[in-house]
Amino acid sequence: MKKRNRVYGVLGIKSIMANWNADFTGRPKTIGNGDIFGSDKALKYPMKKMWQDQGEKILYIKSYKIDNKSGKVQPKELSERYEEIFGVKLDGKTPSEEVLRNLFSALDVINFGATFAEKEQNLSITGAVQIGQGFNKYEDTRIEVQDILSPFRDSTEKDAKSTTLGTKIVSDEAHYFYSFSVNPQSYDDYIRLVDGFEGYTEEAYEKFKGVSLSSATFLNTNSKFGCENEFAMFIECKDESKLYLPDLAQYIKFDKEREKDEIDLKRLEFLKEQRIADEILALEIYYNPYTTKIEGNFETMNVKYKNIFTSEVIE
Repeated sequence: MKKRNRVYGVLGIKSIMANWNADFTGRPKTIGNGDIFGSDKALKYPMKKMWQDQGEKILYIKSYKIDNKSGKVQPKELSERYEEIFGVKLDGKTPSEEVLRNLFSALDVINFGATFAEKEQNLSITGAVQIGQGFNKYEDTRIEVQDILSPFRDSTEKDAKSTTLGTKIVSDEAHYFYSFSVNPQSYDDYIRLVDGFEGYTEEAYEKFKGVSLSSATFLNTNSKFGCENEFAMFIECKDESKLYLPDLAQYIKFDKEREKDEIDLKRLEFLKEQRIADEILALEIYYNPYTTKIEGNFETMNVKYKNIFTSEVIE
């Protein structure tokens, strides 16, 4: 079923003694003034990885091959990945309609869009789901550098007599908040171009929503162990609503309290204003009730608070 309603929201990621998104030096990413942030790619990767592990068709994720000439492991090219997951050969004679139909059958593409410039195809799809940069809202974050002893000697070092040293860089604690929007109308132009394509679907949205609640917790790599989903807000507009909301994460504050962390949503209470609330169909707030409390009153909007791990309603 085609989805019509636009959605706005915020996703929160907690990082404890982990590195949610490193720069090329291995340190958590920062902007010029030193504020720590995570890119949208850092959030999308665990989503795509979780979908892939669930058996979904995912195009834009790194995959490997053994090169026939060198015998070495290499990342696949985009065209090779396309041919692998769609099971068809891509050449200069392939109709664009066929390529578009295949692209939209991949779950990551129908959610996040795609840039596809291969074999005389030059396609750019603006995704229905747009995710901003996630800024760390915890002011007391510290960067920790750990020395790691390798079990091996580096034979390329002429005078090496002992095993090598490495480093692992993490933040002691950080709390990232990402704004996102979902605009199903983004694909309306493609409906008339691709026979049988119905646009952004309710199923695609529900799968996006599912990984928004659990993919960071799911991805337990060495640097990501300690990262988890801790917050999500979904604001669904009514059908044909004219409401357009800004970056909502800018209104959120995070504080450490003695017993539980506090996510402060009081600056978002403008959503209760009649002219705005009348445009909203549903408001859902997911959080970790075991470690976190929510500040902010949205009761007049019939808000539903839910456990981010179980999706059970919190009374």
